[in-house]
Formats: sequence, structure tokens, C-alpha cells
Amino acid sequence: MVRRRSLLLASSAAGLAVGGAAVYGVRAAGGSGDAGGESRGGGGRPRQLAEMPAFAGDLLDPAGSHGDVLVQVAGDRAGEVRTAVERLLPAVPGWRERWRIEGFRAGNREEGGRGLARNPFHFTEGFGNPAGDRETADRALVRAGQGEPEWAVGGSYQVVRVIRLATELWDRDSVSEQERIIGRRRDGRWLDGAPTDEEPNFAADPKGRFTPLDSHVRLAVPDRRDPPPLVRRSYSYDRGDGDTGLVFSCFQRDLAKGFEAVQKRLEGEAMAKYLLTTGGGYYFVPPPGDHWIDAFR
Repeated sequence: MVRRRSLLLASSAAGLAVGGAAVYGVRAAGGSGDAGGESRGGGGRPRQLAEMPAFAGDLLDPAGSHGDVLVQVAGDRAGEVRTAVERLLPAVPGWRERWRIEGFRAGNREEGGRGLARNPFHFTEGFGNPAGDRETADRALVRAGQGEPEWAVGGSYQVVRVIRLATELWDRDSVSEQERIIGRRRDGRWLDGAPTDEEPNFAADPKGRFTPLDSHVRLAVPDRRDPPPLVRRSYSYDRGDGDTGLVFSCFQRDLAKGFEAVQKRLEGEAMAKYLLTTGGGYYFVPPPGDHWIDAFR
């Protein structure tokens, strides 16, 4: 199975990058900040776009967080991705690289319309994403009438979190204990016996006999019939010397109802002692096409 590769770069920039891979970000410390302010054409900035705050348990490294522009380059081979990045940087001399990280998706595949991959904790993730384009768009894309600038309709808020995982500590636990911490089997099946394509009945397990009350999936989505409005697409990373983890990435039309609501529910989860978020940021992905560029001229 091909491991799909990705490389993220965040930079301070003198202006807004043009192109589908560019992301409109916030002002970076030491940067010019043009991309973080109001557009020259009066289009306005996305109303929820701000510097990502530190949540409970975070230890954000300023040198590996935030930035005016985020660019993600993806491909099937790591060498090709790196070559594309090295060709890109000289083409935009106004950019100053702020941070970068390379990721991969082990066991990358599609099942039932969902993109799945195995994370460094040996669990398959991606089952919580919608299977169809319509529901994906409903969760991820900004709608008209949300109070966002007109140019932003059809775009998406992106959250990136660089999460270091205590894999050595994790691997000391038995598989059954790991599954109770996550709230699923390694292959995605539910602990109450429900298959991956069905939803568990948490209401029938009020004391957490099957799925612990402090498990990751139960806190993140307490009512499986009402999933949070976001779509995940994460990558694993390995920088060597034990620095292994997850480049968590999710897209949503509303930060407060999407990522932030889930993150607050996860405070105190059983998995917290194995996680340390060290970087990332909030960004905004423009809608497809180039019509939005006119708002910044």
C-alpha cells in the first residue's frame, strides 16, 4: 500500500500567496502581518480567524506555531514532495519559512467512502468522517448567511495540531487497555460489539462498562447520532530521536462548533498523559477557483 506523503510549511509573508494550496493565515510574530489584516479589496477576513490558543496540556513552541500562510504539498513519494517544496520557495522570495513538518499515512486506503490510515498508536482512524461528498461539504465548507465575507463562502477553517505521542509509554499498555482508552478496537470496531459502519449505543452503557466514560471517542462524540461538524485528515510524523506523533488536521465551517467544542470536551480524557501538542495553528482555506483573489487586490 502506498503511503501518501505530505509536507506542511508555515511562513511569514509580505502578501497573500495565490493558488489553491495557499492558506490565508494570521499575523506571525516578526512577520509583516499583511496577510493577517483586512484585505486590500475590502473583502474582510474570516470572522473566527485568530491565533490558535493553547488548550489544556498544550506546550506550544512559538517557532513551530502559527504563521501568515500555510502550504501543504502532498504526493505518493517523499522525494517528489521535497523536490516540489524546494522549487516552490525560491518562486516566492517574499516568504520567510517559519516551520515545516513532513508526514505520512501508514496503511492509507479508502473503505466505504472514507479515507483511513493507521496512526503511531497502531489504531486505524478516519471512521468518524462522513462517507459522502454532500455530508463532507456540510461539515467543512462555509455557507452563505454565516456572517463570513462573501469571498469566503465555500472555503474552510483548517486546524493543524502537531501532537507528540508517548509511543514508548503507550506500548507498555496491553492492547485491551489501549482499546479502552481509545474506545474502539484497533481495527475500528466498537467495544460493545457494534461493527465499524454502525454507531454504538452509549445511552445503554451509562456507567461505561463497555466504553469507558473518559475514553477518547466517547468524550469527543458523546452522541454518535450528532457528530461534530468537522472532517479530519491527519498524518503521522517521525523526526527521529523518539519524536514521533501526529500532524492532526481538520476542516470545518465553524471553529467554535467544530474543533474547539470537541477539544474542550476532551479535557481530562484517559489518553491525555500520552499526548503533548507542541505546534500548529488556525488557518483558512480559500474556496476552489481564483475568484476570491479579487477581494485582496
